[in-house]
Amino acid sequence: MIGEEGEQLGVMDVRDAVRAAREKGLDLVEVAPGADPPVCRIIDFGKYQYEAKKKANEAKKKQVTITVKEVKFRPGTDDHDYEYRMKHAREWLQDGDKVKATIWFRGREMTHRELGARILERLEKDLVDVGEVETRPKMEGNQMFIILGPKRHKGGASAAKETPPPAPMH
Repeated sequence: MIGEEGEQLGVMDVRDAVRAAREKGLDLVEVAPGADPPVCRIIDFGKYQYEAKKKANEAKKKQVTITVKEVKFRPGTDDHDYEYRMKHAREWLQDGDKVKATIWFRGREMTHRELGARILERLEKDLVDVGEVETRPKMEGNQMFIILGPKRHKGGASAAKETPPPAPMH
C-alpha cells in the first residue's frame, strides 16, 4: 500500500487499508492489480480521474493525423498540368500528408496503360527527395494509382535531437 504522499505503508489487510483511507477522507484505489500482492494507493479518486483525463488529452494533442490527398491525371495530361499537380503533391508530402496519384482511363485509353505508368514513374522520380512509394502502381478497374508517403528519416532525426542525453549517475 502507498500513502497519499507516495510513501510506502507496507502490506496491509484490505479492511485496515480502507479504514486508513476513510480516516483521511480519501479513497483507496487499486493502481497495480497485476502485482503480487496488488498495489493500492490512498488518493482522492476524483482528482485521480481528472489527472488521468488531462494526461489522455495531452497525449491526444501530440498525435499527428495523416491524411491522404489525391491528385488525378489522365493518360494525355499536358506538361504544364503535370507540373502544377506535382507541385501540390510535393507541398502535401512536405506537410506530412500522404499523396494518392490516380490516372483515370476512359474507353480505348485502357489499351495504352503504359502512358499512365509513364506518368506515375515520372511523378515518383520527381518526388523522390520528399516522398517514398508505399503502394506500387496498380490497376483497379479503370484507374491506375500509386500512394506516396512522406520520407520518414527526417522525422526520426529531429526526434533524436529533441531527446536530451541521459544524466550521468554518480
